[in-house]
Amino acid sequence: MEVSQFVAENYDYILAAVIVALGFVTGVLARRMNERVMEALGVGDAVEGTSVERTARDFGTTTTAFVARISGWVIYGVAIVLAVRVVNPLLATALWVQVTGYLPNVVIALVVLVVGLIAGDKAELAVSERLRGVKLPEIGVIPVAARYSVVFVAALVALSQLGVATTALVVAFAAYLAAGIVLTVVATRDLLAAGAAGLYLLLTEPYGIGDTIRVEDMEGFVQEVDVFVTRIEDDGTEYVVPNHLVLRSGVVRVID
Repeated sequence: MEVSQFVAENYDYILAAVIVALGFVTGVLARRMNERVMEALGVGDAVEGTSVERTARDFGTTTTAFVARISGWVIYGVAIVLAVRVVNPLLATALWVQVTGYLPNVVIALVVLVVGLIAGDKAELAVSERLRGVKLPEIGVIPVAARYSVVFVAALVALSQLGVATTALVVAFAAYLAAGIVLTVVATRDLLAAGAAGLYLLLTEPYGIGDTIRVEDMEGFVQEVDVFVTRIEDDGTEYVVPNHLVLRSGVVRVID
């Protein structure tokens, strides 16, 4: 009789405790399931070596585990709000309005930011791979610029999800792009000149692979001609000559 009376008097609190416990168990199960699904989809391999993954490992976790935890936190939060609703409906209604109106945006913002950081790393790696054969020190600016451009866009989207006014940031991003274009043109003027000269050489073909040529004091047979450089080899020595130097200095074909 005393037990039933205790349950009757504290029914709301007991029900709230049960809801919190069920929410905790459900959150843990959802987190583990989402982590396994992401691993099965190859998300872990996709983010391996990125700055996001390195940062996550510094904190003793992984990117997939962190993203999976977000789903668990959402379930914990919903369970707590439902528990409060049982004990105090008015307070729970106010909390529910705040949670349902703001929490999804926070989750989306976090996911967008994580995806943006990963995509930025991938963009830097892809651009670096594309420009690997270009032997100019200034070329290193382009992959870094690609990475931070992607991250900046992701940050803009994330902030807009949180209701932060991004007009000033959009203007700043436009100014950043304009400055980036100008700096890229200035930093890579030799690259652009070499590319333009390379297109001319490829179209006119004044020399070809196997021909012996001389450019300034460099002489040897042509090993390769691409858009940016001409590779000349002679007696174990390889000269990598920018194509704009070929046009500016002139090329001499050596005929045996």
